[in-house]
Amino acid sequence: MKARTILFTCGIAVGLVVPALGQFREAAENPKGPKLGEAKVFKWQAGVIVTASSGPCSGIVGYAPLPIAWPEQELSVAEEDISPACKVKNELVEGAVRVMVVSIPYLPAGEEARALITFEIRRHALIAPKNTDIYKLPDPKRLPREIRPYLAPSPKIESTSPKIKALAKELTDGKEKAWEAVEAIYDFVRAKVKHQKGPVKGALAALRDESGDVEDMTSLFIAICRAANIPARTVWVPDHNYPEFYLFDDEGKGHWFPCEMKDARSFGGINETRPILQKGDNFRPPYNRHDRQRFLAEFLTGAGGKPQAKFVRQLAAP
Repeated sequence: MKARTILFTCGIAVGLVVPALGQFREAAENPKGPKLGEAKVFKWQAGVIVTASSGPCSGIVGYAPLPIAWPEQELSVAEEDISPACKVKNELVEGAVRVMVVSIPYLPAGEEARALITFEIRRHALIAPKNTDIYKLPDPKRLPREIRPYLAPSPKIESTSPKIKALAKELTDGKEKAWEAVEAIYDFVRAKVKHQKGPVKGALAALRDESGDVEDMTSLFIAICRAANIPARTVWVPDHNYPEFYLFDDEGKGHWFPCEMKDARSFGGINETRPILQKGDNFRPPYNRHDRQRFLAEFLTGAGGKPQAKFVRQLAAP
């Protein structure tokens, strides 16, 4: 079923094909940042299917995060499947994740309502710069407003811990070049923490145990960077995540650089072409402003016959 109105396409799709809040410039405008490498094209489907399985339901509201465009990710809407019962709008969370908010005032018993969007995503790998001497550690007082949150603690990223702060000072002291300072943090984490699959335990626990999942390795790298006043954040792709860090160039322009914590050594660039789902690790969800989430999750609420939700976040058939 196609989308019911052009208004939906304008409200959701157009907002998705540009970087959030203008904070991420196009690669062509950032010639000193990482270069775009090989690209892969995917079809990606996201949204929710709601069923009134145990009786009529009312007041249903579902929240489904959607991918957006980034300098290394181009995105367009390929198809929309919106049932007449659904009213759809979108909301930007923390300036980095767009959430599709699906309202279903009433759903008769046994009926199903769908709100699904299929995107065509062109995702580029990133190539590290050759000349790294031009990059400088950012002055926290001069950071753009939208970058400052990436200096603060996040769930499982305990950047204000005295142990993390002392380690950040130890690793960066005497490093004359910004690139050298961040690379010292990167090499330390990869050498210190043995990759071990298991429940997520966070930066401090990974440091203590000298082991952790890739998410813990990413969290420790980010925590140490933030303790050293270097903005850093998590990038989430299907079944994986990795960090990126932020430096100024010699003209005072900021750039984000990725690195791979678990697999083959890759610093300042990354041979990753899976779709970017989210960037960030400290989200206040629109359905619970008192909560904080590392990865913004789906959510559904409603009254009546226990509405059943199937949230969709998957590769779609070409």
